[in-house]
Amino acid sequence: MVNSSLQEAWPWASMVIAVVAMLAPLTGAAQQNKLAPGEYVLPGGGGGLALKPGRSGALAFSIETVGANGHTCGLEGELRNGKATLEAMDEKDPCIVTMNAGKDGIEVKGNETGACRYYCGMRATFEGTYGQPAPACRAKSMEATRRAFKQLYDAKKFPEARARLEPLLTDCAKWLDWLETGRIRNDLAVTLHKLGDFKTCQSVLQPLAADAKSTDAKLQDDYPPTDYDSYLPIVRATRTNLRLCQPK
Repeated sequence: MVNSSLQEAWPWASMVIAVVAMLAPLTGAAQQNKLAPGEYVLPGGGGGLALKPGRSGALAFSIETVGANGHTCGLEGELRNGKATLEAMDEKDPCIVTMNAGKDGIEVKGNETGACRYYCGMRATFEGTYGQPAPACRAKSMEATRRAFKQLYDAKKFPEARARLEPLLTDCAKWLDWLETGRIRNDLAVTLHKLGDFKTCQSVLQPLAADAKSTDAKLQDDYPPTDYDSYLPIVRATRTNLRLCQPK
């Protein structure tokens, strides 16, 4: 509350305080929406966004994503005020990319004219909200975890191998692509089999069980060719591991 004597001496004091109060949330929103240099990732391991300081206060960006059947997107440019204009097939209709920072990451969109399709394969998109995983869930850290797991498994240190690999499924699932998730599930399953934990082994493989029960011919109908070729070894491993992990 403003002191009455202060209001009498400076009648504009209340007005100043009111304006400051109105601007405070706007300032917070501006800070929240500020794009910051860094490495960002699409959930599901579908691609990445890199932001770096550019020329004259701009932000240089590059995006690489992978969609179904191995189709990809690749584009780069400079952002000014959260917007970049890129050449497309039709120069009269450029690709306009916008980025906005929010609590979940950086939301990336292309203009509705479809001009940005020039930078993508048929089954790929670069649109989405790119976030920053925890350090243990970043690509290099997860690769290191996979290597450490294999060393422990090969050394027959199965409890340690399980402890090293399991957090990828519990803590990093949001950032893994579906194929890598399937490989990790099978690696963890064979480890659980070695430990005699058949119930948990079955549970780990459950998300893959329906496809494992399907025939190769049915899977070929259900998945695009490149995805089928990549997924089939995972499905076949799942079939084997489900048999191994049947309760004795």
